[in-house]
Amino acid sequence: MFPRRKSRQVSAGSAKIGGGAAVVVQSMCNTDTRDPKKTLEQIAQLAERGCELVRVAIPDEKAADAVKLIARDSPIPVCSDIHFDYKLALKCIDNGVSKLRINPGNIGGEEKVRAVVKVAKDAGIPMRIGVNAGSLEPTLLKKYGHPTPEAAVESAFGHIRILESLDFRDIVVSLKFNDVPRTVAAYRLMAKQCDYPLHLGVTEAGTTLGGSIKSSIALGALLMEGVGDTIRVSLTASPLEEVRVGYEILKDLGLRERGPVMTSCPTCGRTEINLIKIAGEVEERLQRYREPFHVAVMGCVVNGPGEAREADVGVAGGRGVGVIFRKGQVIRKVPEKEIVDALFAEIDAMLGERRGA
Repeated sequence: MFPRRKSRQVSAGSAKIGGGAAVVVQSMCNTDTRDPKKTLEQIAQLAERGCELVRVAIPDEKAADAVKLIARDSPIPVCSDIHFDYKLALKCIDNGVSKLRINPGNIGGEEKVRAVVKVAKDAGIPMRIGVNAGSLEPTLLKKYGHPTPEAAVESAFGHIRILESLDFRDIVVSLKFNDVPRTVAAYRLMAKQCDYPLHLGVTEAGTTLGGSIKSSIALGALLMEGVGDTIRVSLTASPLEEVRVGYEILKDLGLRERGPVMTSCPTCGRTEINLIKIAGEVEERLQRYREPFHVAVMGCVVNGPGEAREADVGVAGGRGVGVIFRKGQVIRKVPEKEIVDALFAEIDAMLGERRGA
């Protein structure tokens, strides 16, 4: 386990962010918030995958009105994403959201900010100050020449000071760039200068493959340094994939346990089964499990059981067959076409024993 940066804690409904709590996995709906039925359907799917906090876009008053039903029926806390119109923030708080994503500097003058802060404070609603490289203030762009980590940190502190001047400190901060070096540098700078919890993410990270790689590098580097209290993996894909990748990052770092960890070897000239197909089927079927356990899908009996000795259950391929093993000990041999079913029969038997113990 990596030493965690000390941060204060805020509560967004049931989600505890910072203060030593487990790193919270969140996502954002890509449905039209003005359609509460579809939005709630997606939130239910996200919650089933393990999402612990969900953000919804609030482009107008109709969306803010719909939040009343969404916040009431959502199985997880809801965060409203608001820009420019402070009245939308007031309505969302009144309609039961658990958190606001807002920048005090772009919703109007001091009176408007004061109004939002008062209502949020009375309701116990935290705010996330979200700084994106693409929307930095013109004065900072002129000062620094282009979006830099230093500019992002200065922007964040500008918003923080507004809230602090109103004695509001239930704050979460994010500083997002679309590349790894600036993202990591910005969060490192911020982590040294405040104790507010940090929301990690790479903005506009890309499609599932590229965005997952980029996010894993940036978030992994920061989390290994103890920086980060909640994460969102931003992908041009289903938000369900964002949650899936987020948990894979945390599981691989040993920071969270949810669902199985899968090990599979690369194919080589010794492989005599369709390992790529089998591994894909196993990975897909593992999505329905929530208990933590380790599965290995190995290509040959030379390295299979030995290299995956720590796996709870695994398979090693032979010539048209698969050897099923537990903790490196061979259990039985099955034909290739039966490998996946046999592996999951062993998994279910193991979990049954575990539950009955």
